[in-house]
Amino acid sequence: MSGESLVADSSLSCARCGKPANLQCPKCVELKISCDGATFCTQDCFKASWSSHKSVHFKAKASMLKSNIAGEQNSKTPDDWLYCLRKGQSRTTKLPRFDWTGSLKPYPISNPRLVPDYVDKPDWALDGTPKVEPSSDLQRVVEIKTPEQIARMRETCRIAREVLDAAARVIQPGVTTDEIDAVVHEATIAAGGYPSPLNYYFFPKSCCTSVNEVICHGIPDARKLEDGDIINVDVTVLFKGVHGDLNETFFVGNVDEASRQLVQCTYECLEKAMSIVKPGVRFREIGEVINRHALMSGFSVVKTIGGHGIGELFHCAPNIPHYARNKTVGIMKAGQTFTIEPMLNAGNWHDRMWPDGWTVVTADGRRSAQFEHTLLVTETGVEVLTARLPTSPNMFPWLKS
Repeated sequence: MSGESLVADSSLSCARCGKPANLQCPKCVELKISCDGATFCTQDCFKASWSSHKSVHFKAKASMLKSNIAGEQNSKTPDDWLYCLRKGQSRTTKLPRFDWTGSLKPYPISNPRLVPDYVDKPDWALDGTPKVEPSSDLQRVVEIKTPEQIARMRETCRIAREVLDAAARVIQPGVTTDEIDAVVHEATIAAGGYPSPLNYYFFPKSCCTSVNEVICHGIPDARKLEDGDIINVDVTVLFKGVHGDLNETFFVGNVDEASRQLVQCTYECLEKAMSIVKPGVRFREIGEVINRHALMSGFSVVKTIGGHGIGELFHCAPNIPHYARNKTVGIMKAGQTFTIEPMLNAGNWHDRMWPDGWTVVTADGRRSAQFEHTLLVTETGVEVLTARLPTSPNMFPWLKS
């Protein structure tokens, strides 16, 4: 706790052990958080509590953002915000011409957010081009992680979960997806991580925000969320040389019943798929499980995008299709890490790409939902590395007891 603050109130107790305390977390001082629950007796107690205590910082930042939103509702989009083209490599002042499949259209985006020099960066951070990933042997061979790699994955995935939780807390009508991106960016940096999507093949933002008919890879922009929207926020964090990836689809205000059923079914598809993960199971079985439950509920499964291996590489083997009768080869083995991230459409499974080169939308303009976890195959089953935490906000009615 370098630069810690001394607290004069001798009645305060250590947030970890309960002993008398007069040292306060410096980040709490910066954010003007109450001393209660933020004081410690020694550096050792502070360090031991850090993994749980830092969630207080995320909540405080989310609260500050909410308080600022009301004063920004009528502000104009700054003149230097532009529409995105060519996968993020160029900008334009005019809305691109396109046969939009639904009511949603892109809005101008802000300039890319900066990452401090002290944060370790991936090889695409400066020029937008991954160097190691495309030619790695791990594009063909599924890596068995070492215990040391797994330990780093656990830590990174916990941070990614906390970052997504911070984003979830600010979702409400009137918030722009750019403001959500700001929360994700700042929370990632505060944890010492790098937001993996930023400049990955020129992607211009720190997370993906996919609203309504957007299936995935939506670019955060100046559009304000509206009552009745659904929004998927996809977060990936690079920390200690490994990536952690997850996403969830959230309700904005009062959402119609059809959209609620779509989102809940997508959540259930992921849960059912994860339940079969264990050594010896074929990767192709994941798609069978997801497709069966989706079709029984009247939804279709996107076929063009799937889950993927993850670790020191953002994307690698294995490929995880989510549809039935796929041809993926291979069986699960202990020590493998990969994502499952089903995308379900209310209409047919076909998709189209917006002019920005990233945003994938439903071909018929109907809504889409997605959920994702990063998983570790264990000797006896599966460990959900990005699982919900006791501090995670409960955004889903079906999880309430």
